[in-house]
Amino acid sequence: MVNVCVAATVPANNQAEAQLASDAVDQERKSGGSVTTVTPKDPQTAEIAESLPLYSKIYDDKRDPFVDAVAAISLAGFTNRNVLIEIGGNWCTWCHKLDAFLEQNPDIYKALHENFVLLKVNVSDSNENADFMAGLPPVLGYPHMYVSTGQGKVILSKDTAEFLEDGSYSKEAWMTFIGRWQSANNEANTSLQASKPEQSQKASDDNTASTEQLQGQEID
Repeated sequence: MVNVCVAATVPANNQAEAQLASDAVDQERKSGGSVTTVTPKDPQTAEIAESLPLYSKIYDDKRDPFVDAVAAISLAGFTNRNVLIEIGGNWCTWCHKLDAFLEQNPDIYKALHENFVLLKVNVSDSNENADFMAGLPPVLGYPHMYVSTGQGKVILSKDTAEFLEDGSYSKEAWMTFIGRWQSANNEANTSLQASKPEQSQKASDDNTASTEQLQGQEID
């Protein structure tokens, strides 16, 4: 699998208005009784889950991902975290397996939410959220993830199949991912990704030069 790193920007309007709009959607969906969230059994995990915004807990085809994205970016910037955008849906078996894996591993659950604001974006037959998805790199499978900075810059596209080991999500792979892509490493990660095209071009130029040198040599 190949990670695609881009310099895309998640669309944003007024952040304060977006946060209020997102909060209003949360309240409306909760009061309507049409949204069900599962409380983790582990007390520490349950406490964290209780404090999360609704867009971090569920896939909801009635939510506006643009509004939620701005709210998540605003929260990430305020708390010095990155945004982890998770693309999937209630139809997605591996999305449910990922939720279960995180809830069953409190250390990973805690580390994830300490370092990222999780934003779940629904993609389903009832709502593909095509306009939102059009601004992101292609999805390779579900769930698919993107990492955005607290300024709305997407710096990583991640196929979650890379977290699998022997058919299950790997604790080591998740902890490595969280450690590498936390906000403290944004500058280093961005610089590394920016240098890759230059390195590829340099390698190509070196290969061309070597070929030209060989072609210019006389063969006895």
